[in-house]
Amino acid sequence: MTSSVVDHDDVQGLVRYGYAHMTEARFLLLRVVDPGAARAWLRAAPITTATRTVPRPRTALQVALTREGLQALGVPAGILQGFSAEFLSGMAGEESRSRRLGDSGASSPSGWQWGGPGKVPHLLVLLYAERGQLEPWTGAVTRDSWHAAFQVLPSPLPALLDGVEPFGFVDGISQPVLDWEGSRAIDGSDLLEYGNVLSLGEVLLGYPNEYGKYTDRPLVDRQDDRGAGLPPADDAPELRDLGRNGSYLVVRQLRQDVPGFWQFLQRQANGDPEAGRVLAEAMVGRALAGDPLLQVGGRPIPGIDPHDPDEIRYNQFTFDSDVHGTRCPLGAHIRRANPRNADLPGGPAGLVGRLIRTLGFGRKSFREDAIASTRFHRILRRGREYGPVPPVEAARQHGGVGDGECGLYFMGLNANIGRQFEFVQSAWMMGSKFGGLAEESDPLVGSREPIPGCPVTSTFSLPQASGLRRRITGLPQFVTVRGGAYFFLPGLRALRYLTGFGG
Repeated sequence: MTSSVVDHDDVQGLVRYGYAHMTEARFLLLRVVDPGAARAWLRAAPITTATRTVPRPRTALQVALTREGLQALGVPAGILQGFSAEFLSGMAGEESRSRRLGDSGASSPSGWQWGGPGKVPHLLVLLYAERGQLEPWTGAVTRDSWHAAFQVLPSPLPALLDGVEPFGFVDGISQPVLDWEGSRAIDGSDLLEYGNVLSLGEVLLGYPNEYGKYTDRPLVDRQDDRGAGLPPADDAPELRDLGRNGSYLVVRQLRQDVPGFWQFLQRQANGDPEAGRVLAEAMVGRALAGDPLLQVGGRPIPGIDPHDPDEIRYNQFTFDSDVHGTRCPLGAHIRRANPRNADLPGGPAGLVGRLIRTLGFGRKSFREDAIASTRFHRILRRGREYGPVPPVEAARQHGGVGDGECGLYFMGLNANIGRQFEFVQSAWMMGSKFGGLAEESDPLVGSREPIPGCPVTSTFSLPQASGLRRRITGLPQFVTVRGGAYFFLPGLRALRYLTGFGG
């Protein structure tokens, strides 16, 4: 356990808050054209921190940089080597990575609006505001050295937040709880029950993660501080911790084919809107209103507030009572995104019970051994919708056509891109053999492109109480990637350090 107290003034607020009360947002993709002016703007930028204030802020600003952005600011190659390999190569930097992430066919980086070859931004500036405040806030932020410093890339559509994603499902209701106080000791031992509390080091660099270890991050010589006040590294006190209080921000612009989604379901349901809704909910694993297709309650789950009725309604459940997937299908979106399992399959408590599970006895299903422990692969989501979202009821009833592109900005914070985001995306969301299934990828966001060893990935199966399965084949691709990149969301001291190079 770290002996250091979290300095919330050094953490960008997005890590602690989703800014739900700021329903308007704009995400600006930038390229540096004048490094000196860019460094000056970044040093003076009014970045919102994770410190709690009363009253709460009405606007917020956050900044994140790609590897190309750090280079454009003049950060030396020796410093860059401390960042993760995934961040350095980029989301679209390797064909093998694109294949694993499902970024092929219609989602190939060659067709992205931004983030693909030759289109990687240097900076991402995230602006949030309460209703009616976004335009004046944008004007205040983009003054002085802004225009000399940056070229604004063709910007994605403005972001929205109304709690419902474009397909019509309540969104943003399942998040891990970060252990800001460091009260949950991790000693490397197995956790035998699912919990929703996550070690701070799974999201913030410089703190112990779920292995009780420190994730690799950029450390610099103790004398090389550049007046930034970088703290000593907990695990290497002779060095300063450039990564501390920073995180890797994964951003993907996901276009959603809302009319195509509901039209497909209408065809499968022979034109019955209610039957189409039931099938849509089975694919997601939740009702449109957000309720899981499982009975909530039972054993209290650590991290679920027992006094919050919404938390209980949406998250007080595991899949232990539905091992065959007759209520929530085995390949449903919520099972893939968060299997809600522990290090060992459920079973009797105590030393003997643990030994039984370790030896592989007492399993309810072989799938319990086929899915990796959830706690090592959680991410903190901060996504928002974008575009003119068509009225969901009209789309559901009639398969109506939307007016323009709409979708979701997927935004995930994690300390280890490979072990967290990329694992979830490749092994769980795109994996055609998730939990012992075959020929299936995620029914909602999956790519339908063939993959090595599995030429068909467009199936969705619904287990029945009889033991048989209903198989739906030929699922179209409902979601395509329009852009994406890996960013570093630095702590404020780290940002001062990174802007201290050059003339």
